[in-house]
Amino acid sequence: MRYSFVGKDTVISDALKEKTMQKMSRLEKFIPEDTEVSITYLVTKLENKIEVTIPIQKRILRAEAREADMYAAVDQVVDILEKQMVKYKGRLKDKSRKDKAFKEEFNAVFTDSTAEEENRDVIEIKRTKRFGIKPMDSEEAVLEMELLGHSFYVFRNTENDEVNVVYRRSDGTYGIIEPEF
Repeated sequence: MRYSFVGKDTVISDALKEKTMQKMSRLEKFIPEDTEVSITYLVTKLENKIEVTIPIQKRILRAEAREADMYAAVDQVVDILEKQMVKYKGRLKDKSRKDKAFKEEFNAVFTDSTAEEENRDVIEIKRTKRFGIKPMDSEEAVLEMELLGHSFYVFRNTENDEVNVVYRRSDGTYGIIEPEF
């Protein structure tokens, strides 16, 4: 793996880089060796944040962690990434049995050294819900979402006549997802 370190509002020490590379080596069994790993460190008064982005084949793996100690944040983000990789590998393995495209992606990303079976969460869809999509603007959609007590709401945007999703962000603000073709 090739590493790209970025420090926002901080200077990255060599010890922190070494510790991060040492911890990230746990992921080497999942990731091809020519993969570029982007690591961003952000330090504020009360917390340290690390963001890791790993492009793999057709996918992008991303995780972030916030802790009072940067070394604890590094440990946490590596744990998150390892869980994501195990899930990703399991899903690709299941889908590769049915679809040639997924088999090619699985073979391109994972080598025979990762052939041991990993514990993974199985995605099971238990319910399908159908409802009419009403045309409205984004402010109306946020109001409707709040009235229902949901964290997201699907609607047809009157401005562009496309299906959009509004959602509540972790910082209390709202976001909108628009399709891109």
